[in-house]
Amino acid sequence: MTTPHLVKSYLLDLQARIVGALEQVDGKPFLVDQWERPHGTSPIAGGGISRILEEGNVLERGGVGFSHVSGDALPPTAAANRPELAGRRWEAMGVSLVMHPRNPYAPTSHMNVRFFIASKEGEEPVWWFGGGMDLTPYYGFEEDAVHFHRTCREALAPFGEDLHPRFKKWCDDYFYLKHRKEPRGVGGIFFDDFHALGLEQSFAMMRSVGDHFIDAYIPLLQRRKDTPYGERERDFQAYRRGRYVEFNLVLDRGTLFGLQSGGRTESILMSMPPVVKWRYDWHPEPGSPEARLYTDFLTPREWA
Repeated sequence: MTTPHLVKSYLLDLQARIVGALEQVDGKPFLVDQWERPHGTSPIAGGGISRILEEGNVLERGGVGFSHVSGDALPPTAAANRPELAGRRWEAMGVSLVMHPRNPYAPTSHMNVRFFIASKEGEEPVWWFGGGMDLTPYYGFEEDAVHFHRTCREALAPFGEDLHPRFKKWCDDYFYLKHRKEPRGVGGIFFDDFHALGLEQSFAMMRSVGDHFIDAYIPLLQRRKDTPYGERERDFQAYRRGRYVEFNLVLDRGTLFGLQSGGRTESILMSMPPVVKWRYDWHPEPGSPEARLYTDFLTPREWA
């Protein structure tokens, strides 16, 4: 029987495996920051482990965070959309990561898997899983996008043929900057409030997504990390990273929930890129490699 304890054990193991794989590529160790918020200091109690690498050989910044928090009532902003959770004690746990490589030809990637359960004496618990992964290149390579999307498809294949098309579209729709009218990257998969397969199989599906991240992303990092680049590419990378910041601070549900509920700011914002630029009304030169990102990659496609 799946329990929060089993989910937590899996998530801690996943965090350790992903960090180990990334350390092999980068050659530098991740800093381990274990934190705790005791009951009574805030409406939300719990703790977590933030593992972060800054100024690595390959990763300019990379963070892999585990958190497990709980409370007697949801923050008002979250409870407003879920009236069935009123009066329930809840707990949430997950692993969330973002990788920002130094080389502009190596893509940024994000992955998250999480579990939520709310309980009330005498009633059945309300629970769901969420998560996904997505890819954000600065200089696009078709073979990279194909590999990433095919690995996402493989992660979901054992659980139903309908899941990948649904979760791919969900990702395309979710990671869309409405104020810019453009996608954040080439997408991947995204799901939330998922319980359709029952507790055991829904947990198995979430595990499969988490387990496939290493296969989806590490080969791309190894393939692009030593590509020669110059100041032009770094400048464009910093400009495009601005879109990442805009999405995370304006639209991302996880970031907003964490900040509005008094979460641990350092852990929430470790997803931010270290070097970013904005320009007023800038457009790439037509026909340039930078323009190709917009014309060939920042449009939803059936990459798999």
